[in-house]
Amino acid sequence: MSHSTGSPNQKNYDEEAGINRSGDDEDCSSVFDITRTKNASVERLRRWRQAALVLNASRRFRYTLDLKKEEEKKKTLSKIRAHAEVIRAAFLFQKSITQENGIVPPKPSSAGEFPIGQEELASISRDHNFTTLQQYGGVKGLGGLLKTSLEKGIPGSDDDLLKRKTAYGSNTYPRKKPRSFWRFLWEACQDLTLIILMVAAVASLALGIKTEGIKEGWYDGGSIAFAVLLVIVVTAISDYKQSLQFQNLNEEKRNIQIEVVRGGRRVEVSIYDLVVGDVIPLNIGDQVPADGVLITGHSLSIDESSMTGESKIVRKDSKEPFLMSGCKVADGNGIMLVTSVGINTEWGLLMASISEDTGEETPLQVRLNGVATFIGIVGLTVAFLVLCVLLVRYFTGHTTNADGTTQFVAGKTKFGKAIDGAIKIVTIAVTIVVVAVPEGLPLAVTLTLAYSMRKMMADKALVRRLSACETMGSATTICSDKTGTLTLNQMAVVESCACLKKVNNSDGKPDLSPKISSLIIEGIAQNTTGNVYVPETGGDVEVTGSPTEKAILQWALKLGMNFEATRSQSSILHVFPFNSEKKRGGVAVKLPNNKVHIHWKGAAEIILASCTRYIDNNDQVAAMDDDKLMFFRKSIEDMAGRSLRCVAIAYLPYELENVPAGEQQLADWAMPADDLVLLAIVGIKDPCRPGVADAVRLCQKAGVKVRMVTGDNVQTAKAIALECGILRTDSDLSEHLIEGKDFRELSDDRLREEVAEKISVMGRSSPNDKLLLVQALRRRGHVVAVTGDGTNDAPALHEADIGLAMGIQGTEVAKESSDIIILDDNFASVVKVVRWGRSVYANIQKFIQFQLTVNVAALVINVVAAISSGEVPLNAVQLLWVNLIMDTLGALALATEPPTNHLMDRPPVGRREPLITNIMWRNLLIQAIYQITVLLIFNFRGKSILNLKHDSTDHADKVKNTLIFNTFVLCQIFNEFNARKPDEFNIFKGITKNYLFMGIIAVTLVLQILIVEFLGKFTTTVRLNWKHWLISVVIAFISWPLAVVGKFIPVPETPFHRYFTRSPLFKFITRIFRRRKERTEACQ
Repeated sequence: MSHSTGSPNQKNYDEEAGINRSGDDEDCSSVFDITRTKNASVERLRRWRQAALVLNASRRFRYTLDLKKEEEKKKTLSKIRAHAEVIRAAFLFQKSITQENGIVPPKPSSAGEFPIGQEELASISRDHNFTTLQQYGGVKGLGGLLKTSLEKGIPGSDDDLLKRKTAYGSNTYPRKKPRSFWRFLWEACQDLTLIILMVAAVASLALGIKTEGIKEGWYDGGSIAFAVLLVIVVTAISDYKQSLQFQNLNEEKRNIQIEVVRGGRRVEVSIYDLVVGDVIPLNIGDQVPADGVLITGHSLSIDESSMTGESKIVRKDSKEPFLMSGCKVADGNGIMLVTSVGINTEWGLLMASISEDTGEETPLQVRLNGVATFIGIVGLTVAFLVLCVLLVRYFTGHTTNADGTTQFVAGKTKFGKAIDGAIKIVTIAVTIVVVAVPEGLPLAVTLTLAYSMRKMMADKALVRRLSACETMGSATTICSDKTGTLTLNQMAVVESCACLKKVNNSDGKPDLSPKISSLIIEGIAQNTTGNVYVPETGGDVEVTGSPTEKAILQWALKLGMNFEATRSQSSILHVFPFNSEKKRGGVAVKLPNNKVHIHWKGAAEIILASCTRYIDNNDQVAAMDDDKLMFFRKSIEDMAGRSLRCVAIAYLPYELENVPAGEQQLADWAMPADDLVLLAIVGIKDPCRPGVADAVRLCQKAGVKVRMVTGDNVQTAKAIALECGILRTDSDLSEHLIEGKDFRELSDDRLREEVAEKISVMGRSSPNDKLLLVQALRRRGHVVAVTGDGTNDAPALHEADIGLAMGIQGTEVAKESSDIIILDDNFASVVKVVRWGRSVYANIQKFIQFQLTVNVAALVINVVAAISSGEVPLNAVQLLWVNLIMDTLGALALATEPPTNHLMDRPPVGRREPLITNIMWRNLLIQAIYQITVLLIFNFRGKSILNLKHDSTDHADKVKNTLIFNTFVLCQIFNEFNARKPDEFNIFKGITKNYLFMGIIAVTLVLQILIVEFLGKFTTTVRLNWKHWLISVVIAFISWPLAVVGKFIPVPETPFHRYFTRSPLFKFITRIFRRRKERTEACQ
């Protein structure tokens, strides 16, 4: 059954699902309540850091945004930009003096086999030195100096590439060295409690050696020191491995694939493999990968804000041909010649000067800081209470030795011995703090995110923002593109309509007259961003470009097109690049006989609406009457109904004298787009991806509604939606289907929200329509994931809770605005991301349940024992070992559980649902109460139960305490299995596939046996016989059937914390804190 029939519960969804209707999280009552970090203010992030109880800030905040570094980074950027402006100003001044004095610039110095050196190239591009460029013979002359063909590019052989890299450098820049292992070790040492324990260990060591001699006196202090060092080393190794994973993922993010022309072919290469002399086609949304000059361009506009800091779009043409690395193509297209790469570019200089800090606070990290802070305060209070009780008991003479003698007698006990006793008490209290303050909670998020990000790469998803991993688990709706995401993106023209005839183009040459064929071929060859490469040695023809362009070019090849010959027969005057708003693109070409043809290509019904004529069966231009218009419309509907993408091709004969003469006037010319002559309508088949229907069904089952948002015809979209299962044949299609224009025209926001709720398919949508839909759904209370591939999708990707850019078809602008890149453009991969998002949240909850059980049990056992008898059954070294199991090994075991299909059987996770659910409370309280009860019984009645009355008091106490320690650790090992499946009966399901979990359990068990049996001197334990081991194992084993029985106990739906927050006491305390906060803000 689908959970997605309506919006999330409107009554309380704002509170439960995490959408603030204002879209801002600044009004949240709690410091730790940040649901959306995409636009969280720096002040908000600083507030939660100050509020968090942190024992080791350098470790806790390692993977979060360094607020200080961010400010330094902004200052560095502004300095470098100012530096660049100064260089340009100096050049302009020098240029004016040169012109006045008639000084001729020096001849270029050579670089190896190339007549021009790097310095001259850098000065041309970096200083925008147009005069020097002209003196070198313009772009053509520069190409000659670099031994580059402006049409075919560089040869591209290994030898040629090596020479260019040797002469001009590679397209990389020096990066700051990553943290070494020793840095992680140093950071792990900065934990306040561990420092106190080390000081206590040194003091205990000194006093022990002084009083008992070196042979026996070093054990107490030495064992604590060794345990602390072990915790530090294991922590450092775990953190170092995580950092390596993040480094690898960041490297993947930087490795952009660029299309270049080499040897006449268009090939894709890594951005790191670009060399000086490369010829690069640029299209809307691309990143300029290196410094260079424009060879040719059409309406090319560049967004230089990343370099200049000013949000200004700059038009590029033959008078302003300089292109800077790192900028984005905002409009138009062009071809550039690379003149500088790597550190020789301004972008390279800039990137080498700043440290890339990709850290960020994720909502779970923030919330877990709140949980950790609360538990930490409780732990500190308890530890202080234990410290006071033990010190009072000790110095009042109520603490006795194993033989019954008093440990401290005023005036008789030596000073050194008294201090030693006090140090042991302080050590116990500090160790309780180590166990009680769960530093591992927020770090467990980093661990599970690092693991998930690495595994998601295998599932074809590259995570750009950490928070997107967990937010995806809360997604209630996915707004998906059609082309390439729900379909295969393997397009082919299967049907066409021309001269009032429908032609099946599945195989063979289409039957069209020579006149109309030549016009269609001319229009397709000139009005394209694709390319056709015919190998000189023979072989298959290579067609490149977008899937739509490739399909149309391949159809033109069937018509007999010779791509290069057709393009050489006419010259391009002006280009109107394809625009997703207008849904068409055009080109004006000048023929040898001085005639002009304006060719248009685009969405079939939009082009048809601009046509007033067509070419009939006799190759004559005829007027388009109503009957003919209906015939063509019917043809479009028939094709669209069979899920074909419909594209129309039309042209307009034009007079040369009406074309603007000047370069600027021509660049601003609005080409005529009406009174066109229709040439053909083609139907392009793009099959549905295999497995998409199953993926959509899985989403619906999981409570995630899938909506298709496409620029295609509504009928085409409807046919694909029915095939994918987004629409059901028995549903009322009129409510679920809408055209972008109709949605855009809804003026009332409330009405738009209601319509958005029902929409399953939006056809003929513009990027702005997608943005409006996302905004309406978010106001409605949805957590929205959006897919996008175009530059104009960037606002919607940024606005959405999770922006998913396409890795193959997506532009660099879209990718930079996204949170996750889907590497294979497949919708099934999007669904895998949802599953991983839920897995992150589930794994953190498993770890919380496990850790809190240990915390509660260890605290209560030690506190009760300390207050009642003045002794604690779990000493400092033992608690440090428990802390290692709990923090590092426990996090590794539980935070790396792979996702299961069971996660998709439940509705989305509300982003403000309590982290500790009622089910978790039930599970952890059952286990904690069981452990506390059994172990306290052993603490007070252990000697009689274990029949140790005949042993010496000292030995009996050691056996009893060793059994308590051993049983406690084994209970945690068995409880780790329970934590794997908090709401399932079969806790062993899928366990054989999780090798890491099994390995950690095995290592923990082996180490526990070694500690008890062979390291007694260090841990103050004695060897246990097989009966005692059996008792420990049986007590620990009972936790399994107990967990099963506990799962039959029903829990209320209302979260436990609600009962607490509704109490008068809580409201009173909240009121006090609110008033304090208001007073503080008023003072500030």
